[in-house]
Amino acid sequence: MYIMEIVSIIGSVVMGIGIAFMVFGVVCIFLLKDFYPRILVASKIDTVGLLTFLLGVCLQHGFSFFSAKVLLIVVIILILNPLVAHIVTRSAYLSGYQLEGTLTEDAEALVDRIGDTEVEQHENTENRQIDTAPLGNE
Repeated sequence: MYIMEIVSIIGSVVMGIGIAFMVFGVVCIFLLKDFYPRILVASKIDTVGLLTFLLGVCLQHGFSFFSAKVLLIVVIILILNPLVAHIVTRSAYLSGYQLEGTLTEDAEALVDRIGDTEVEQHENTENRQIDTAPLGNE
């Protein structure tokens, strides 16, 4: 009986960790402003937070037929949640949904800036005179 009480306490702690993960995830959803980061966080909440909570439920109730059903739900969630998040994100991407401050514009500006720096470095190396005199006895 003593071991079952310890397992029940561990289950409660694991459920608390799952709830805390979900709460922090919900806060992050409100802090993020664009669709793609929000869907990423939402899928992590569903997958990791809910799975942790359900594993805590299994530990708290002991290993029984109820736990077997909960573990079957865990396996289904583990397979389907990432798949559904990918499908939703891909459909948004294929429909042409863009972020407000698109990353492509930022990337193009960065490439232009890097390209200008490389051209300046190349011009500086062409104008530099190389001293070919041997070292030592001059």
